[in-house]
Amino acid sequence: MTQDLAPLVQDPSAGRSTGWWRSAVIYQVYVRSFADSDGDGVGDLRGARDRLPHLADLGVDAVWLTPFYASPQADGGYDVADYRAVDPLFGELSDADGLVREAHRLGLRVIVDIVPNHTSDQHAWFRAALADRHGGPARERYHFRPGRGESGQWPPNDWESVFGGPAWTRTAGADGAPGEWYLHLFAPEQPDLNWDHPEVAREFASVLRFWLDLGVDGFRVDVAHGMVKAAGLPDIGRGEQAKMIGTQVLPFFDQDGVHEIHRSWRRLLDSYDGERIGVAEAWAPTSERLALYVRPDELHQAFNFQFLRCPWGAAAMREVIDESLAATAAVGAPATWVLSNHDVVRHTTRYGGGERGLRRARAAALLMLALPGSAYVYQGEELGLPEVEDLPDEARQDPAFLRGRGARARGGVPHGNEGAERSGQDGTRDGCRVPIPWSGTTAPYGFGPGTSWLPQPAQWRELSVEAQSGDPRSTLELYRSALALRRELPGLGDGPMSWLPAPEGVLALSRPGFVCTLNTLAAEAELPVPGRPVLATAPLEFGGGAVRVPAEACVWWAV
Repeated sequence: MTQDLAPLVQDPSAGRSTGWWRSAVIYQVYVRSFADSDGDGVGDLRGARDRLPHLADLGVDAVWLTPFYASPQADGGYDVADYRAVDPLFGELSDADGLVREAHRLGLRVIVDIVPNHTSDQHAWFRAALADRHGGPARERYHFRPGRGESGQWPPNDWESVFGGPAWTRTAGADGAPGEWYLHLFAPEQPDLNWDHPEVAREFASVLRFWLDLGVDGFRVDVAHGMVKAAGLPDIGRGEQAKMIGTQVLPFFDQDGVHEIHRSWRRLLDSYDGERIGVAEAWAPTSERLALYVRPDELHQAFNFQFLRCPWGAAAMREVIDESLAATAAVGAPATWVLSNHDVVRHTTRYGGGERGLRRARAAALLMLALPGSAYVYQGEELGLPEVEDLPDEARQDPAFLRGRGARARGGVPHGNEGAERSGQDGTRDGCRVPIPWSGTTAPYGFGPGTSWLPQPAQWRELSVEAQSGDPRSTLELYRSALALRRELPGLGDGPMSWLPAPEGVLALSRPGFVCTLNTLAAEAELPVPGRPVLATAPLEFGGGAVRVPAEACVWWAV
């Protein structure tokens, strides 16, 4: 027989105990693609504030906002010109204040991005550096160096930009004469800061206090692994360096010196009430090195990109889960799981696309939400949105694409998530940033009163929040049910986990009073019934004391 599943529900504002981040589900809002309030085609803070009830209804604990600071937008706001100002594209400072207040009223915490590895080339500091003399004090806040060769015509070392090409750009004097080179591990419009300069540390401590005083509950630290460079900026000795990121320590990433910066930030965060947190976007070659970022005196969370990059399959998933839990347990931190974000191909597409990709994505979501620790949900993930793979070239804005059409042939690497696998993709990030659909049958599907900055596919009319609400088979209602159960069942969130015996291709994990079974096979799997089913990604068949779990499906059981 087929059994109907009746999920439990609970007030989404409940369950805020000490150490809230250890079990929190945090929703990422990519501000320019979430909701547009003024009709310019770009999402903004007022639009995000108006849509906060969707997040409260979904059942998440907090919202993470991507950068909305003053910026020329050379890299989607990750090139910051003023860390204390809101870019007019997204509103005013009062809009940020209003969003934080409304989120708190709804029982949601707010995390904002901080970008400490680099500034915009339009930042006052960098403009002063360009105006200063060679070797002048204004240049000490960045990495300026003379070039190599008889006339300094070659970059100071062999480092490569994550976006392709050299990580150095040569300056010119007022008379046009070529001068020193400056370091930018990302776009030329994003010069790297020199964290050996004490003024840099003082400035960012002040910036953090500014936003903490406004009421934010924490920071997602962009490129948390990148602020410190090896002494002398040594050559690496080989090309295609982006492929090495996340697989080994490099002279510009995951240097041990970054940890003292994070310790100082932890002390600052702890000086505020309300359990303010820091979240590391850090790429490290092993789970053990990643765990260093979440030691008791450092940041509170670190994104688990090993889990994001893990291919579909029970053995691979179990290995990553085991390694992650062991590494974080060794430092007393919670694991932090993520399947998608604004830098990588959406996991519905990564898992194969079409019906199969969606089937796997739904199952992976239930697995992630059943694991010990915290989880992040990227906007539109709860709708089952796929990657938009057919954007016209003229609509694209990702610098990985704009730096040359050859970037696509190279399989260009995403900023921040440099090691993410993008097999078969064009190497740019616009496809996961298309504005999400809210309602209606024609574009922009309730995103705003005008057109959207990136075009939305026609089939998204069937994936909108309005279209999926109330449909028990929809991905949106699956997420709502899972998040309600995650609050209701005491064994979920942070806490112990053990594996249960299961056939090859099947994962079965046990939490107190709870079991999760995931069938990664392309055929149904017959298993003993471990308890009462409370949620499943596909209908279950029972008979003879066993349950037949459909192909690529996941089930939650109350024991």
